Amino acid sequence: MPKYLFKSHLNTQGVQGTLADGGTGRRDAVKKAVESVGGNLESFYYAFGDTDAYVIVEFPSEAHAAAAALQPAISGTGSVETVVLIEPETIDQVAGIHTDYRAPGQ
Repeated sequence: MPKYLFKSHLNTQGVQGTLADGGTGRRDAVKKAVESVGGNLESFYYAFGDTDAYVIVEFPSEAHAAAAALQPAISGTGSVETVVLIEPETIDQVAGIHTDYRAPGQ
């Protein structure tokens, strides 16, 4: 299954909810949401800085990932930036694919 990195950005309401639920409570809620659409929670970490949590998940498709990623915005508690993760074996495949590309000005 494709893997995604969700970078969670909480607003004030999201931070208040997280503190009320506790860190493990929110992780459990995210796991349940991910599994409800056929996904798998691989890791969940809180962090300092602009991103409040980093979550790595697997989903059957981009549509499933998008459905999960939109939930914080729909709930009004924050937003999620989604990064598609690419395995090293995929990069091996990419190395063998040649394109006919000309850079600007060349």
